Amino acid sequence: MGTLAKPHPMLSVPPGVHVPALLLLIVGLAALFVPTYLTLASDTWSNDAHGHGPLILGVCLWLLWFDRHKIFAGEARPAPVSGFALMAFGLLVHVFGHSQSINMFTTLAQPVVFAACILLLHGWPALRRAWFPLCFMLFMVPLPEVAVQAITMPLKQAVSVVTEWILYHAGYPIARAGVTLSIGPYQLLVADACSGMNSLLTLESLGLLYMRLMNYTSKTRNTLLAIAIIPTSFAANVIRVIILVLVTYHYGDEVGQGFVHSFSGLVLFTVSLVSIYFIDKLLGIWFKPAPASQQGPSA
Repeated sequence: MGTLAKPHPMLSVPPGVHVPALLLLIVGLAALFVPTYLTLASDTWSNDAHGHGPLILGVCLWLLWFDRHKIFAGEARPAPVSGFALMAFGLLVHVFGHSQSINMFTTLAQPVVFAACILLLHGWPALRRAWFPLCFMLFMVPLPEVAVQAITMPLKQAVSVVTEWILYHAGYPIARAGVTLSIGPYQLLVADACSGMNSLLTLESLGLLYMRLMNYTSKTRNTLLAIAIIPTSFAANVIRVIILVLVTYHYGDEVGQGFVHSFSGLVLFTVSLVSIYFIDKLLGIWFKPAPASQQGPSA
């Protein structure tokens, strides 16, 4: 008699998990949220402000699957009352968002429904172990336009002021009126995309993922690194605007608003990520890394 082949480690199901129930939940989640993803792909995720949404979703699903053995470790203690109550709330939010075409609610319902499924499968201990990928999903929720504008305008103003101050003291003929920079014969408007709001959200999510993968146990180190992302993102965005202003001044508007404008976004993220890594190494001088800091999420 031949021996049965063992399933691949990446395909194995944690012990104690009811496989038919798990498959039923996966099919139900796909039927519920795949139409939402298609809507987001054709609308929200197609613009620069929320283009990171698919990446956030992919990372969350990967973390949930990669950590499945840790999440479902121990004896299963399903919480049907809490699970069904949370499921009902999440479905109501999803139905309301879908009926009113509000992508924020249809997206926000996802971590709620996922949390309800974990409660129904394994209980509160499993939900506590799955807190990071579920909370990480919040980064893919589109913010209300009113909130975005309320944050974007002060950021644009600050970027404009700092850019003018630096270039003025560098000897360039620059002036500012609100968020419009005048240098030589050219006028440049610091648009919403140059405010740093989009890059701040993306870099904050990348920073939190970086800390998750590094498995730092020091809450102080994690907090300082998360806070450091904010000024780092702002400084990188100022550098991006300065590059665009100088290229426009020296080579003309067509060059500044052409390839260089798109390439400057890559410069922004490169500067930001390198700065975050450098800050992390500086923090490592004061905070001794845990033994697990060199490992990714444990399966």
